[in-house]
Amino acid sequence: MPCTVIAGAFWGDEGKGKIISYLALKDKIDVCVRTGSVNAAHTVWFEGKRYALHMVPATFVYEGCRLLIGAGSNIHVGRFLEEVKETNVGNRIGVDYQASIIEEKHSQQDKTSSHLRGIGTTGWGVGPAIEERVRRTAKLARDIPELQLYLADVAKEVNEAIDAGKKVILEGTQGFMLSLFFGTYPYVTGRDTSASAICSEAGVGPTRVDDVLLVYKAFMTRVGAGPLPGEISKDEAVKRGWFEIAAGTGRERRSAPFNFEIAKRAAVINGATQAALTKLDALYPNCKGKRSYDELPQEAKEFIKEVENQIGIPVVLIGTGPDALDIIDRRT
Repeated sequence: MPCTVIAGAFWGDEGKGKIISYLALKDKIDVCVRTGSVNAAHTVWFEGKRYALHMVPATFVYEGCRLLIGAGSNIHVGRFLEEVKETNVGNRIGVDYQASIIEEKHSQQDKTSSHLRGIGTTGWGVGPAIEERVRRTAKLARDIPELQLYLADVAKEVNEAIDAGKKVILEGTQGFMLSLFFGTYPYVTGRDTSASAICSEAGVGPTRVDDVLLVYKAFMTRVGAGPLPGEISKDEAVKRGWFEIAAGTGRERRSAPFNFEIAKRAAVINGATQAALTKLDALYPNCKGKRSYDELPQEAKEFIKEVENQIGIPVVLIGTGPDALDIIDRRT
């Protein structure tokens, strides 16, 4: 793999943290660049502990991985420092000196701006921070005393790693259907969330990428307002085992069955070469904890085959439980 982009296919919450942490341990990833901002949390279960990471890359589980946050990201300094301490990665994490800063005033603006009411913002202040960056008045990481120990030229570092043939992951956040350009506007986030944008935020040219791994969930969820085709009631979601609480915000997720048209469009626009499918055990409980494809029931295999036929790319990783290693790996 030397360089793989990992993006979400739906409205976030697809299980990217699980897939990324698995790859970190299995493939011994050398460098990971996280993009996006603090409004998205990636959940990682590791050694019996649950981590909800808003800033630190999910590859932290492999101690040999250099962790980076790209220039296109927005840094919440307090949250960053909390997570660095929680994951004990202070000696191997870097923040691009040109990443912009989310200040307290941005959070207040996010919570009180009338034009954002009903959109479903998380309230972290990401949108107002992006607005300030566009006006060229934002603080950058290089301006913050608490970040001086962590400053890095992320684009230079990651491109040198690719040149050296090291294993690199570009960690996207949120989901494709929240893209400012391609999602359900205006019920979207403040940035593009596609694989192309992930490359841009990390400072990696598209010709340097070997694979785009698109992460799907076996059903769809979203938090906040906006369309969700095929949405079912909360009671029905509970009955099916699909009801979830968002890791980062504690908000209830709305649920709907897997939508093949949305899945296909996401694969095309992201230029996906591979797919991961998580939460198969929520759709087929007898899949829970399985780590071999041959152990899956026939109905689960048929669903996976239908997904592959519809999206036109192979499903190479299948999530069957919460732990980082509850994965069926079909890569050759």
